[in-house]
This record gives sequence, C-alpha cells and structure tokens, in this order.
Amino acid sequence: MKRALLLALTASALAVTGCTTSVTATDNTRPAAATEGVTSYPITLENCGKTYTFTEAPKRVVVMNGGSVGEVSALLALGLGDRVVANAQSYGASDVPGRSAAIDALPTGNITPNSLQDIPREAMLNQHPDLVISTGGGGFAADQGFATRDELAAAGANTYVPRANCGVTGAVTGTPTIDDSFALLRDLGRIFDVPGRADRLIADAQRAIAETAAEVSGQPKKNVLLVFTGMGMGGDDSDFSAIAAGGIWNDVIDKAGGVNPFKRDDGTTFVTISKEQLAVTPIDGLIVVNYRNPDIDGAAKRILAQFPQWPAAQTNNYAVLADSIYLGPSNDVAVQRIAKLVHPEQFR
Repeated sequence: MKRALLLALTASALAVTGCTTSVTATDNTRPAAATEGVTSYPITLENCGKTYTFTEAPKRVVVMNGGSVGEVSALLALGLGDRVVANAQSYGASDVPGRSAAIDALPTGNITPNSLQDIPREAMLNQHPDLVISTGGGGFAADQGFATRDELAAAGANTYVPRANCGVTGAVTGTPTIDDSFALLRDLGRIFDVPGRADRLIADAQRAIAETAAEVSGQPKKNVLLVFTGMGMGGDDSDFSAIAAGGIWNDVIDKAGGVNPFKRDDGTTFVTISKEQLAVTPIDGLIVVNYRNPDIDGAAKRILAQFPQWPAAQTNNYAVLADSIYLGPSNDVAVQRIAKLVHPEQFR
C-alpha cells in the first residue's frame, strides 16, 4: 500500500473541473471563510475537455485522497479550511510548520475508506458536497467504485482535478512544473472568491524562488539525488527502485541550481537504479523524502554510507523534505532548502 500511495502521490499536477451546482443555506453547517467579493458568479471553467459552471463559492468541500496533500494544503494556505466537510488527504509530515497538524484537524466525514484508501461512491454522495476535489481523473472512475462526475453533478456537486491529471487513471498528461502549483492556487482563488489571497501567495513564492535562483545563478549545476526511502519493493534503504525520475521536483531542483541525473521526460515518475550505477554517479546532494518514516535521518545516513565516494557522503550532505517537492503551495520552500544544500557557499 505504501508503494501504491507513493505512485499516486507523484501523479499530481493541476486542473479544474466543475459541474452545475445548487446549494442552499441549510447545506452549510459551519461558518464559511470570508470571500473578497471579487468573483462575479456564475463562472465557467474549462477542464478535461468540458466546461463547468460555479454559481457561488463552494461551502461543502470533499477532498479525495489520491495519495496527495497538495490540494488540501492549497485550501489551507488560502484560509479555506472551514469549507472542508470531509478530507481524505494526509501525509504525516510537512515542510511548513503546523500544516500537518492542521490537515489532521480537518473533519473526515467519518468515512470508511475503500481498499484504495479513498472515498467510495455511497460515502461520497452521503456527504452532500457542492465541490469534490480529486488529485486525478481516476478519483471519478465508476469501475473503481467512485462516484462519477455526472453522478456528482446530478447531486449538485462541482468537481475539480489538476489540469495535468485529466486521464481516468490519473496519469500525468504533461510534465508538471511549479507553474502548475501556482495555477492550482489561482484556480481555487477564483472558485472560492479569494483571488487576492491566491495572488499574494503566488507573488510571495515567486519572489522567494527568484531570490534563491539569483543566489545560485552562474554556479555549476550540482547532481541531486531524490530518494523515496523504504518505498521501493524491497522496503529498505538498500533498495533503489523508487528514485525520482519525472515530476515537478525536477523544476524545483533546477531552480535550486541542481540537476537530477536520472531525470526523465517521458512520463516515468520513478526508475530503478542499480547500486553499480549509483556508485559511478557523483551525487552532490541527497534528498530523502519523509513519508511516515520514524528514522528518516538514519535512512539518509545509511544511504550515504553505501557510497563513500559521493561528494555528498564525504560532507554528510543531505536534506529531508516532505510535501514541498510535490504539487502544492510551498515549492519555494523546497527550492530554498535544496539550493542551500548544494550551494551552501552562496548563502553565508
């Protein structure tokens, strides 16, 4: 299940959906976050080849799992946590102080998840949502036991999917970048009538990334290895079948003055790399991804110990990251952390 969750998690990119919604005052059982009074409803949004309409800011939001926290993190960053009536996303760690606890504090709707650790059809419909957010198109697949977009539309719920994840399986249909994270914030800002908040978050992140990129500009690119420890089929630190290949992290690494030596642009998210190949690839900085690992620092040190010839091993040069390398509102955090890892001399 951990491997399946990881594979789902890295499929994140960006998109919008919606279907005609009808919400009455009695649908909202909790006070909603204040809007900005800027969005002029109804609004229409294009997603996955269809046009959807929002007649007002959603008040009863259900967030599906999909192995992601990008969507729920974006809602929280926009101050929209009180719109969520059921959240299935959780990662157990965050690079933003307080975020993991804030996610865990959201209501779950008392839903019993299915075998995919997500929200089955009847449980979804019983929440009476006016907006359902899924990481990928597969979250609305009838053959997986989920409520379809048409069923949710008939029940008065709009739907939203990251734009690069329109496929039924949730497969990435393009190479995700940090701009996709900004698009997620921008879309949600418009949908919920908080575009000013979204613009400020985006501007702050863009400024932080630009400042970091300026610090490392002109410096030689450093090899950054991104490893999902314990997530490979072997489940231990000597197994390297979950090495980051294609994903939003490559844009993050690039802006931090690094390069992923195992980067792929063909839609492959992970590659298996032999110890022999790793041994001859000079790694300047190691990034270990923390997903509920009780000894993530120990895992990083055990990896470095296997390759003493790496520049990273000779200086114990590693960093632990969690959610900021994925789609979401905090890619600037990862850019800065990685830049300081591989170009520390530029930040003294």
